[in-house]
Amino acid sequence: MPKMKTKSGAKKRFSLTGTGKIKRKHAYKSHILTKKTTKQKRALTHVGLVSSADMNRVKDMLNI
Repeated sequence: MPKMKTKSGAKKRFSLTGTGKIKRKHAYKSHILTKKTTKQKRALTHVGLVSSADMNRVKDMLNI
């Protein structure tokens, strides 16, 4: 049997923590930054965690 392939878009966007949680970045931080406040952009810089509702879907994409 061939190996299961990881979704290449998911492997670029998500990474695992040491305890097995999945880290993600915030949206709305890539362009049109001039109209966003500095406070808003700074808050979007911090890494978030994938919610428990989406955890199984992301794990399927990453073949975990």
